[in-house]
Amino acid sequence: MEMESCVPPGFRFHPTEEELVGYYLKRKINSLKIDLDVIVDVDLYKMEPWDIQDLGYDEQTEWYFFSHKDRKYPTGTRTNRATAAGFWKATGRDKAVLSKNKIIGMRKTLVFYRGRAPNGRKTDWIMHEYRLQTSQNAPTQVHT
Repeated sequence: MEMESCVPPGFRFHPTEEELVGYYLKRKINSLKIDLDVIVDVDLYKMEPWDIQDLGYDEQTEWYFFSHKDRKYPTGTRTNRATAAGFWKATGRDKAVLSKNKIIGMRKTLVFYRGRAPNGRKTDWIMHEYRLQTSQNAPTQVHT
């Protein structure tokens, strides 16, 4: 599964949190066109963090994805963040993403653990999960 780049040579994608949530995530959720196709859709919970490089991100250390929130139970609210080899565990408190002093979204920090809870072994893989701040949190999120 290789991703084709549709950006000009020398382009570096380094958005702020405000841009990630206020432009990219908001446009994605509302099915609006995004000027450059720089964030791909993946199912992060069907792949391991070390397999991300297989998507064509060989020399980068930061990657951006849209991913749907997987629920542990069809009618529940608990999120399933397990993969075949481990799980993503939330750490710390969610941080507000602001635009003009108004909360437009939230950022959750996740750490990957190999194995199964509660005996998983912590790894160096870290992911930031962003969500829009709405009356109902949308199921699509962007991850870095």
